[in-house]
Amino acid sequence: MASKDTESVLKLMKDNDCDILDLKFIDVPGTWQHVALPISEVDDNLFSKGTGFDGSSVRGFQSIDQSDMLLLPHAETAQVDPFEEKTVSIIADIRDPLSNDHYSRDPRYITIKAEEYLKSTGIGDTSYWGPELEFFVFDSVQFFQKENEAYFKVDSDEGIWNSGAEAMIDGGPNIGQRPGYKGGYFPAAPIDTMHGLRGEMVRIMVEQLGIHVEKHHHEVATGGQGEIDLKYDSMLSMADKVMKYKYVVKNVAQSWGKVATFMPKPIYNDNGTGMHTHQSIWKDGKPLFAGNEYAGLSKLALNYIGGLIKHGQALMGLCAPTSNSYKRLVPGFEAPTILGLSARNRSAAFRVPMYDPDNKAAKRIEFRSADPTCNPYLAFPAMLMAGLDGIENEIDPGDVLDDDLFAMPDEEQAKLKQVPNSIDGALKALEDDHDFLLKGDVFTSDLLEAWISYKRETEVDQVRTRPHPWEYYLTFNA
Repeated sequence: MASKDTESVLKLMKDNDCDILDLKFIDVPGTWQHVALPISEVDDNLFSKGTGFDGSSVRGFQSIDQSDMLLLPHAETAQVDPFEEKTVSIIADIRDPLSNDHYSRDPRYITIKAEEYLKSTGIGDTSYWGPELEFFVFDSVQFFQKENEAYFKVDSDEGIWNSGAEAMIDGGPNIGQRPGYKGGYFPAAPIDTMHGLRGEMVRIMVEQLGIHVEKHHHEVATGGQGEIDLKYDSMLSMADKVMKYKYVVKNVAQSWGKVATFMPKPIYNDNGTGMHTHQSIWKDGKPLFAGNEYAGLSKLALNYIGGLIKHGQALMGLCAPTSNSYKRLVPGFEAPTILGLSARNRSAAFRVPMYDPDNKAAKRIEFRSADPTCNPYLAFPAMLMAGLDGIENEIDPGDVLDDDLFAMPDEEQAKLKQVPNSIDGALKALEDDHDFLLKGDVFTSDLLEAWISYKRETEVDQVRTRPHPWEYYLTFNA
């Protein structure tokens, strides 16, 4: 007799006329990988022993002499795939074939361990997460690089550069009523041309994937920047939802003949894309961040923020993990570059949302410096571990930053603790400050070394050695 897991997945497949089971798993940088099996292979062995794959061909995983790995799917994650015909998708964890233990570099396992560690501390039993993922939708994306030339070009029918006189000068269409630079938040149609596309994304998330969506809207930048907000959830569940969110956004955009990207700063001189991450800790069904301290926070919440501030520079190595992330984190674009706390100031990395100040259940803190290029299975646990370190060591968050940071002189801002100004600096900070991540074996040195090595080899070293067009401008116009 088949197990309950096998029976439930087979029933879902047969009830929906699906004959393919697609196993999705996360690589170290944060991209879903997948392998598909015919329905004839869906049996008890699949859910007890898993199916094999080559770990040496997946970014950040095994060396070629230890390449055999297993995927073990979780029946409770099975859902009909909204984009692949006659296919059920299911999330899988990664196992070692010799021991059948969890694989130390499986990012999803890091999230599982972080939730277990929180319970083991006795501080709380649940952490809730509410990331706000922003994205751009372009009509075309082009880029090219070789030894003697390089370029990139993104275009959007909605972009202000395709509007009015500027478009006519460039030989493009004369289209009015488009959001200007920093003007996308958030006029109604016809200026917001992306309402219908975002609406389709929301319908798929809600109706087909069961994700609780609170709202969607255009974001500040021109050229198709948008945001879809999800209702908060526990850490592992939310990390899974983030991957589904990205999957839906990219696939719907493609079905409309467009390209979606979570790149933090694809357009020069306009607002970039972040992932403001709301978070709180609860115990026995009660919120622990509500209290009588600053902005209605508890002392525990302030200590949590103290840990985030103390380890903020190291966190950026996991939470804003690309060279392009630091094109976004510059003053002047609502960029949260200052590692400090404020109730409402959006230039502070840590903010206390005040939409419903008397609701204790809504009391939370918001980390604004992360962006959606991060791997949520690494970024969420890293933030939690920093916050727990702050609670355990009663770290004070320091002075609050309720002054207008935009109006603060540069020399005064320079005295405040800042996020790193490059991915190289963020990785160095992570290298120097990561003991808080190793508590409870939540993160492992093996994983962090693989992450830092991969990022330096594929990003830091590659960007460092390539000339930039602005360097040519400066040189030839000196």
